[in-house]
Order: sequence, then C-alpha cells, then structure tokens
Amino acid sequence: MPIYIKVEKSNERLAHLARESWDLPTQIIELETWLFENPLNLTPANYVADIGFSIRENACGGGAILSPKAMTIMGNLGIKLYLSEYGD
Repeated sequence: MPIYIKVEKSNERLAHLARESWDLPTQIIELETWLFENPLNLTPANYVADIGFSIRENACGGGAILSPKAMTIMGNLGIKLYLSEYGD
C-alpha cells in the first residue's frame, strides 16, 4: 500500500507511491516530490493522501517533516492527509 492518493469517496487512484517502503520519513519525501512535480495536473477538489507506515524499531524522536510548501499545495488542492499506522 504505503501511499495512495485518490479522489475522496471514490476508488479512483491518482498515484501509488513508495510501494515498498513502510518508513515514514522516506514516504514523506516521496509525497513531497510527487506534490512538487504534479500540482498543476490536478483541479482543486476533495482528495485523500493516505500514508501507511510502520513504527521504526527503536524510534525515539525525530522523524518525518512535511514542509510548509507541501502543506500549502495540499491545502490549495483539497488534499486531506491520513496517517495509517500498521504493526509488524
């Protein structure tokens, strides 16, 4: 799964990113790259970006940061961010 972006209340997927990575910092980088490369391809609407991640072993702080630029793009396009935590 790890990241999919779709039209809300639809099964229409617009993107499927970081397919093999369950690491949140890596996924945030993938999401930001996609947002920076594709914002003009989308019309503002109701979208969902769902990041499926697993907790890092021995995690004790730090981690992923979603930049203000990425958050602005998401807000302008109407993209809601879901963080879906999965166990081992």
